[in-house]
Amino acid sequence: MSLSDAERFARLRLARADRVGPVSFRQLLERFGSAVRALDSLPDLVRKGGSSGYALPPTDRIEAELAAGEKKGARLLVFGDADYPPMLAAVDPPPPLLWTLGDVALLSKEAVGIVGARIASAGGQRIARGLSQSLGQAGFVVVSGLARGIDAAAHAGSLETGTVAVLGGGVDDVYPPDNAGLYDQIVERGCVVSESPMGARAQARDFPRRNRIISGLSRGIIVVEAELKSGSLITARLAAEQGRDVFAVPGSPLDPRSKGPNELLRQGAILCEGIDDVRRAFETLRTLSEPPADAFEDMPGEVDQALIDRVAALLSPTPTPRDELARACGAPVSHVAAALLELSLAGRATLLPGGLASL
Repeated sequence: MSLSDAERFARLRLARADRVGPVSFRQLLERFGSAVRALDSLPDLVRKGGSSGYALPPTDRIEAELAAGEKKGARLLVFGDADYPPMLAAVDPPPPLLWTLGDVALLSKEAVGIVGARIASAGGQRIARGLSQSLGQAGFVVVSGLARGIDAAAHAGSLETGTVAVLGGGVDDVYPPDNAGLYDQIVERGCVVSESPMGARAQARDFPRRNRIISGLSRGIIVVEAELKSGSLITARLAAEQGRDVFAVPGSPLDPRSKGPNELLRQGAILCEGIDDVRRAFETLRTLSEPPADAFEDMPGEVDQALIDRVAALLSPTPTPRDELARACGAPVSHVAAALLELSLAGRATLLPGGLASL
């Protein structure tokens, strides 16, 4: 079923609400059945969780974001839309929304991500460009992050066959500025995607979310060049957690940019020297990791205050599995999930992917 205009507006407003992240967004939809009802209940949930003075995002702010998107020619996809990317919808949890510029149909095609160093060698850029050309000719869309170096080479090699650029800032935030020409070509022939509001400028905290979308849209991720502490390795880790294949292009031990891919190979990544390695991996029968069963499918409408207090007392800065908290409380997992939701909305807990929670 298609979402009504009122529900799509409510989902955007809910996604922009304070203390509502992807985990709590999805749980609120499951618990109340719609964003319209979730918004009506949100202030009471926050008060019950132990906080006061909570205000929902004003409707004129949401209307301004929609107007800015319309002015730019961008399209909004919210979770539940028919055109929301199916690979991303299976991620636990999926991003509540995506702003897009360009050909939205590319987001539903089989894709491979290519990521790597910003300060890339000429050889690394040549490999990324060649891989993206071969992948495009084989029918794959190439996904990357529009950064300098490997990302830019991957996009350039797949402009003719289909490329998707995932940004940290809004879809109208061209970063880095020296990729403005490439950005324009991707808008014209590919697709630009972002979870951030229109007009938002990319900040450091936005890039892990961007990396999660790159891996979520892709069937596999190829790391070409990357140092050991880099965003590319974070993308590879996220891909593995999402059940995607992780590929690494080996390199010289004398080049620090080879340390990341070489370490991934030690950890079990698939060696990638060309398109044939990707084909062989994809032709092997395997099943993508399914998201954990929804512990919040049978959430109660009301949660006992005593249970909320017990769950809060059990939390620590170290992420703890929801099932473990349920065992310690002697309560059903669905009831503990509901208590955690209210604590997170009150700012007393953080909900993390994989059913984890912390202070």
